[in-house]
Amino acid sequence: MILTCAIIDDEPLAAGLLESYAKKTPYLNLTGTYNSAVTAMRDLREHPVQLLLLDIQMPELSGIEFAKILPHDTKVIFTTAFPQYAVEGFKVNALDYLLKPVSYQDFLQATDKALDWFSVVQKQQTYERDRYLFVKSDYKLQRIALDSILFIEGLKDYVRFYLTSGERVMSLMSMKRLEDYLPRPEFMRTHRSYIVHMPKVSSVDRLRLVMGPELYIPISDNYKDDVMNYIEQHTLT
Repeated sequence: MILTCAIIDDEPLAAGLLESYAKKTPYLNLTGTYNSAVTAMRDLREHPVQLLLLDIQMPELSGIEFAKILPHDTKVIFTTAFPQYAVEGFKVNALDYLLKPVSYQDFLQATDKALDWFSVVQKQQTYERDRYLFVKSDYKLQRIALDSILFIEGLKDYVRFYLTSGERVMSLMSMKRLEDYLPRPEFMRTHRSYIVHMPKVSSVDRLRLVMGPELYIPISDNYKDDVMNYIEQHTLT
């Protein structure tokens, strides 16, 4: 996967260093380097990039202010010489924060995080569009339609898919990885050991989701707010 990226920094030396890093990183396609957010504004509106390396403290328009008007699909890695801006940066959903002078190792760590984020999003979109996935089970790849999933149970290093047909499919993978890939909020983590296909819930009994006769999935405190929010949004009163 190749990510389109741009750099905005009003310090020529800092911008030049980031540019040299981007040009030697195989998965980055640098489309522009700008000395201010104002000069970059028109180009990035007409030709959005996936990843923006953005200085925070700049004249006319700060990086924080500019991040707030970027397209939703553009992710930001902030660069700055002032560590006190870190909290502000994460408030606008920055992927990472690099403190100047930026080393290539830190640059790679941050951009690798961006690559992982976009890879996950790409798979999410594919699963949501095509409505199926393949998982490794019993030395083969098993096709599972999303609409056939009732819920998923985590069992240490394995997960077990419970399907509407009554079939159960075991696969070696983590619950966290699976949770990242499945479309939300259609699939929700309700407990450390369970991910539920919410349209398949037949009723809610206290802090349990009823999936069928004598089939109850618990809702733990860690996930209760998100789950009950979803239920409330679908409740007619």
